[in-house]
Amino acid sequence: MSLIRVILCDDHAVVRRGIRDTISEAVDIQVVGEAGSYAELREVLRRVECDVLVLDLNMPGRSGLDALTTLKEEGSSVKTLVVSMYPEDQYAIRCLRAGARGYLNKAGDPGEMVAAIRTVMQGRKYVTPEWTSSTPPRPKSCTPACRSASCRRCRKSPLARSSPTSPMS
Repeated sequence: MSLIRVILCDDHAVVRRGIRDTISEAVDIQVVGEAGSYAELREVLRRVECDVLVLDLNMPGRSGLDALTTLKEEGSSVKTLVVSMYPEDQYAIRCLRAGARGYLNKAGDPGEMVAAIRTVMQGRKYVTPEWTSSTPPRPKSCTPACRSASCRRCRKSPLARSSPTSPMS
């Protein structure tokens, strides 16, 4: 089993500490760097090799979505797990479309953090089972980019209804 190298990026030191303490129980995961802002994250990514980035959405200056966009544009191989206080039904799809491999709500079970990191490291997407079971399946004709008013799922999704020019889409 190879070691999963993780960088934590959250503007709250106490949250970073909590995440670090939670994942320290896993012998196959090691925190190799921490950042409290987008600027610090850029510096840490230049200095330290990592496999998974645990990223908060709401940070001072540039947001986590900005970081996702930049990583995607640069063709970064870092797999990103977004960990946020925002509900999954409002932000998970946006984050996944922006390049995140997973989305985890900070209010969730701490044990999910280790499972989420391992899942995104394997190249798979991660959202909590509760969210996926409550999300209606897309009709066969629906595509990930669908925003059709006639699509049952897209009509219900606040993410899908958002304007393509909005800063969060």
